[in-house]
Amino acid sequence: MKYTLLIVLTLMANLLFGQTEKVENKIVTEKFVENYNNSTYDAIFSMFADIMKEALPIDKTSQFLKGLKSEAGNISHQEFLKYENGSYASYKTTFQRAVWVLNISIDENSKIDGLSINPFVEELTPKNTINNLTHTKGLITKEHSEILFENAKIFPDLTQIAIAIIHNGKVNYYGIHKKNDTISKVNNHKNVFEIGSISKVFTSTLLTDLVIDRKVGLNDHINDYLKIPLNNNTKLSFIRLANHTSGLPGLPTNLDFTKGNPENPYQEYNEKELKEYLTKNLVLSNKGEYQYSNLGLGLLGYILSKIENDSYENLLQKKIFSEYDMKNSTTVKNSIKGNLVKGLNKEGKEIPNWGFSVLEGAGGIFSTVEDLSHFAVSQFDLSNKKLKLTREKTFEINNNMDIGLGWHLLKSPSGNPWHWHNGGTGGYSSSMVINENSKNGIIILSNVSAFNPNKGNIDKLCFQLMKTLEKK
Repeated sequence: MKYTLLIVLTLMANLLFGQTEKVENKIVTEKFVENYNNSTYDAIFSMFADIMKEALPIDKTSQFLKGLKSEAGNISHQEFLKYENGSYASYKTTFQRAVWVLNISIDENSKIDGLSINPFVEELTPKNTINNLTHTKGLITKEHSEILFENAKIFPDLTQIAIAIIHNGKVNYYGIHKKNDTISKVNNHKNVFEIGSISKVFTSTLLTDLVIDRKVGLNDHINDYLKIPLNNNTKLSFIRLANHTSGLPGLPTNLDFTKGNPENPYQEYNEKELKEYLTKNLVLSNKGEYQYSNLGLGLLGYILSKIENDSYENLLQKKIFSEYDMKNSTTVKNSIKGNLVKGLNKEGKEIPNWGFSVLEGAGGIFSTVEDLSHFAVSQFDLSNKKLKLTREKTFEINNNMDIGLGWHLLKSPSGNPWHWHNGGTGGYSSSMVINENSKNGIIILSNVSAFNPNKGNIDKLCFQLMKTLEKK
């Protein structure tokens, strides 16, 4: 799942401030927090400068803030840090379920003309962490071990990171754990983790399986396969669900994280609630534009299971896991055969596993780096039509990234596209990147919480390791 919520608006006044919070910034920020906690999003919109209102109309403002509230909860505390780029006042902001940096820029009339919310990264790195990693010729180099240590040393004790390194189609495994402030090698390539949103690649693969078998068409509307009418007779196509251009919000509006179990937020959202949303509350915004949606892929998994008259789990087992020798992969916790690594929350305490219920197509899979490496290497077989179809470009997001079906296509330094996806849940983070041309790839599974302020180090580690392979 993606928990990095971000609005990027390059609407900044070229003013130079000191590092003491200005009174006007304090007043505006406190009012913003008050309105946010009260869910009075129209009041926040009224605080915007005209240029901001044009860039972020009321519907987009409300949608973003509702999504933020749903995922992170209310704000309990904000602490002024500094001014960024001369105009943005930055605050370490503590939400119920996350810690982020709130950046607010105001104009000469104390109107908000810039707003962003980014992950908070602790700048102070523990100095007493011991590097006990070994490097073996042909498996992991000294450069690799240094990259691993630098990215992992900030994580809490009991952190485990499992890694598959795919070079020229050949797979090696390396694992690390942190215990008593010492990072050491561990054999964990068969250990099971939640993979989070990497599950979306598998949901999209189920879709292409049906497309290749001519059971559905990518541009078909899901309406033709549902037994319920969508609100306002809204039309949704399979391709737009799989590439995040459907216009659906990140999460259904009737899923309120503040009312459920914060340690297992999706568990009680069942088919009844999904049908209620689809028939009564479904509203699209930005249709035809890229808008990452857990709801979209969760809905896709639900539709595919209805078409096949089978469970999402059974479809995965029959059409993917058995085909690619993924013996330790499942969506059912009680079916896990191997060693399940305990997930950790942002403080490093053990946390229950998430159950995704009806939205399991968005992030409900448990797997191992060994299993995922089998799936990754199979991507290099260009005769495999259903896998190849997932990797084909369907939409251009920006100059640096396109999207296929599930996969994001990054424009790498080598010129070859990197197919990538990451994931995050309450107790786990993951990242996976492959290059079908060079037959290289990196897969990382960890029990680092998606709410850990340094969670971004998992993606950073993935890309840094991939670059070492690509330059060989």
